[in-house]
Amino acid sequence: MKLAIDTKKFSFTYPKNSSATLKNINMPVYANQVTALIGPSGCGKSTLLRSYNRIHDVYPGNQYDGKILLYNDKGEKPENIFDYKKENELIKLRQRVGMIFQKPTPFPMSIKDNITYGLRLLGIKNKTELLDRAEIALKGSALWEEVKDRLNSSATGLSGGQQQRLCIARAVALKPEVLLFDEPTSALDPISTASIEELIIELKREITILIVTHNMQQASRISDMTGFMYLGDLIEFDKTETIFLNPKEKQTEDYITGRFG
Repeated sequence: MKLAIDTKKFSFTYPKNSSATLKNINMPVYANQVTALIGPSGCGKSTLLRSYNRIHDVYPGNQYDGKILLYNDKGEKPENIFDYKKENELIKLRQRVGMIFQKPTPFPMSIKDNITYGLRLLGIKNKTELLDRAEIALKGSALWEEVKDRLNSSATGLSGGQQQRLCIARAVALKPEVLLFDEPTSALDPISTASIEELIIELKREITILIVTHNMQQASRISDMTGFMYLGDLIEFDKTETIFLNPKEKQTEDYITGRFG
């Protein structure tokens, strides 16, 4: 399988911590697949997820060790994201590796401007191109039919599920190679959750997906690969079917079967 990201001997330490939060993580992320990270609260899964676009750098003093290699479709040599030192390099990284947070975060502006905001930052000014890209992104996030007649209305008037799909459309408009989802449905109702899950499965045709979820049923429904984490360690990583039906590690089995967590 083709790699999108390869994590090699990666450790992460928060400022003033005496020990690493993540310890010697080795994990591939395969292109055009959904990879889920599961484990009890505080196990490090969100910390790992947020390392892939270096969003931790917003707060100084964090320590990275090891490598996270980012591949591209051109077959070029992968780049270690920790070699990026300049601000413009980090901006480009976050365009390539987008992120969707637990709580929907629409900007306090119109639906259309939410989608085109990032495109304008990239220097795209042609109104026709901006509208075309917005329409494509909204269709890709299964939101176009619901909002096409009110693109100039405030995005904050959308329902929670619609707001989350808008945030996905906003990220998709930038044409990322990878999308990181940090418990994207935990604040949503079952119908909105099902809609987001269907969207994730559809998106993997074009984009590699990495998702943190506390919901094991969700992981089993939508992911191709699953990693189980505990106390900063990646205990087991395998095909999702194997993790849930025939795990190799007892800790994984105990968590899957509800004996702890």
